[in-house]
Amino acid sequence: MSGPTGEPVTVAAFDFDGTLTRGGSVFPFLVAVRGTLPVLGAVVAGLPSLVRGGLLSGADADRAKEQLFIRLLAGLPIEQVEGVAREFAERHLRLRLRADARDRLDWHRKQGHRVVLVSASPEAYVQVAAEILGADGAVATRLQVGGGGLLTGRYEGKNCRGAEKYARVVGWLRATGLVGSGELQPELWAYGNSRGDLRLLQAADHGVNAGRLGRLGRLRRFATLSRVMAAAPPP
Repeated sequence: MSGPTGEPVTVAAFDFDGTLTRGGSVFPFLVAVRGTLPVLGAVVAGLPSLVRGGLLSGADADRAKEQLFIRLLAGLPIEQVEGVAREFAERHLRLRLRADARDRLDWHRKQGHRVVLVSASPEAYVQVAAEILGADGAVATRLQVGGGGLLTGRYEGKNCRGAEKYARVVGWLRATGLVGSGELQPELWAYGNSRGDLRLLQAADHGVNAGRLGRLGRLRRFATLSRVMAAAPPP
C-alpha cells in the first residue's frame, strides 16, 4: 500500500516489555489477577522448567510460560481477566512507561506512520496499552478461551516471540491492507530490547536496539534508540 505521493507507507513495530516500558509485565499482571501468594506458589511449583526456559530460551521458555499460565489462569472467566487487564495496562503504563520510547512512538504518529505493538505478553492488556498510546493495533500472545468463556491457560496459537513476532506483524499488515500484491511494500521500523526481538529487527528495514545494555546487549549491531532519535528530523 502506498501513500498519496506514491511512496510506501511506513510502519513502526514496538516491542512492549523493556522497550516501551521498564522491566517485564507478565508477573505483575499475574499478581494483579491472582494475588501474590498464588503466583509465588505457582513459580515455586514450576521453578525447574522456568529456570531451564530462562537458560535455553526457545521452545523450553514457551512451554514453561504456558505451564505457569495454566496453573494460574485456567478456569477463570475471560471477562474477569479482561477487566483486570484494562486496569493493569493503565497502571503499568503510568508507572513503567519509558519517556524516550514514548517520544519515539509519538514521533512516528506525527509523521503519519502506522504504529503496532508486538509482544510475547498477553494480548489482553497489550491491546489496551496500544489504545492508550494511540497505536493502530497490537499483536501479542493470545490466551485460549474454552467452554463457558473460561480460560484454559494455554496459548491460542503460538507464544508471540522470536520468529512468531515477525510472522504476526506480517499477518497484521495483511489484515489491515498494508501488504498486497502489486503494491509497494511498507517501510518497516522495528524496536526491541532482547533476543526475542532479533528476528523482527533483522527483517525490518530499520531495526532499532532499545535495550539498556548498548554494546553489551544481544542487539548491539543495531542502531540504538538514542542514536535514531538524535538523527530524526523534527515532526
